[in-house]
Amino acid sequence: MLEVARMLSLLLQLAFTSFVLLSSVNTGNAGITSTFIRSEWPSTDIPLDNEVFAVPKGHNVPHQVHITQGDYDGKAVIISWVTDDEPGPSKVQYGTSKNRYDLTAEGSMTNYTFYKYKSGYIHHCLIDGLKYDTKYYYKLGSGDSSREFWFQTPPKIDPDATYHFGIIGDLGQTYNSLSTLEHYMQSPGQTVLFVGDLSYADRYQYTDVGLRWDTWGQFVERSTAYQPWIWAAGNHEIEYMPYMGEVIPFKSYLHRYTTPYLASKSSSPLWYSIRRASAHIIVLSSYSSFVTYTPQWMWLKEELTRVDREKTPWLIVLMHVPIYNSNEAHYMEGESMRAVFESWFIHYKVDVVFAGHVHAYERSYRISNINYNITSGDRYPVPDKSAPVYITVGDGGNQEGLAERFRDPQPDYSAFREASYGHSTLEIKNRTHAVYHWNRNDDGKKVATDSFILHNQYWASNIRRRKLKKHYLRSVVGQVST
Repeated sequence: MLEVARMLSLLLQLAFTSFVLLSSVNTGNAGITSTFIRSEWPSTDIPLDNEVFAVPKGHNVPHQVHITQGDYDGKAVIISWVTDDEPGPSKVQYGTSKNRYDLTAEGSMTNYTFYKYKSGYIHHCLIDGLKYDTKYYYKLGSGDSSREFWFQTPPKIDPDATYHFGIIGDLGQTYNSLSTLEHYMQSPGQTVLFVGDLSYADRYQYTDVGLRWDTWGQFVERSTAYQPWIWAAGNHEIEYMPYMGEVIPFKSYLHRYTTPYLASKSSSPLWYSIRRASAHIIVLSSYSSFVTYTPQWMWLKEELTRVDREKTPWLIVLMHVPIYNSNEAHYMEGESMRAVFESWFIHYKVDVVFAGHVHAYERSYRISNINYNITSGDRYPVPDKSAPVYITVGDGGNQEGLAERFRDPQPDYSAFREASYGHSTLEIKNRTHAVYHWNRNDDGKKVATDSFILHNQYWASNIRRRKLKKHYLRSVVGQVST
């Protein structure tokens, strides 16, 4: 009986400890504003003659290589690249053994003009029917100008599949950007969730706009040629420049960075969804219409009903403009999207929402403001266990510099914030837990600054799951008593 009493006492202590930890997470009483002062490199783009922009030598050599997921479930990739001298071929040779390419896929070619700039020949090739959890080697070009790369497919869709995502936003092409990219590449990340603002080419004029898209494509190739980057568009992709005669939004971005939008029944490459390992990832467009009955609103309403948390328990949303932000920069710009979609995020138990736009890092507690209205609703966000965690990672390193002015005092919903450059990782362990890290780039060092265990929203609240836990505890106590 003494052993039983000790076991029950231990269980009660564990329960109390868990309650205290959960309470501190949900009430927002422990918010931290970091006092770290970033000693940054100048926020200017790397000079054009730097080796990070070097194009491989050779006639019509493929460059600016990047891949993304090509279907809904992770058995396809879209491989994209640019050639300068000739339009073809748009062919990819690939296989599961190095230097042995048994399979071939044929893609398509496009190009475009922007003011007086004329792009190279942009190739996109879909490779489908791939095996899960397999390393593939692929070859682009021919003869002395050919280049070889590889990528790893994800594990099959499974609720307990482990997977390691990287999260990057607002990258640009400065020395700070290079620091972020190199530090991410030292991590075990397998796929990048990119929350918008790629090249910042729109900060240039005339033909330099297109040129800086080319340099950025070459700049990130060291990562994008070897693992998928899941793209979301930001404001710097809009490129509405009537003084140059360019009035088609997202023209450069859409020609260069394709997405598998048709696989998720979307009508636009700017919003779409994929499933990868144990995660269902929804990409939204902050700069496309999203109010009631617009195409994006209609698509998201339908897509959320397609999410099967028994197969993909982790539900992740990507957008560019943060819904919750306590920085002076872009303060409350996400309010309109919050008013439209926040109740859906809570109803469908979204686990985490990643955004960029604000050039600093911030993480929220689980909070909501769905009761607010302009007549009699509550004005302030409140703790809400069903709400997602909101994380802003617009700290990639672009030439606009850091957003260093946080609002004071720190609001109750804000858990941690710091004006530094960095990247995040999310390591999914199983259907119930994931480990999150934000890594500050501290003068050439990778520093893990903010981390926590993310508990899955669906399995934490699932009634059947709770019953299984109770049955397990009763079994443990029963075994001890006998």
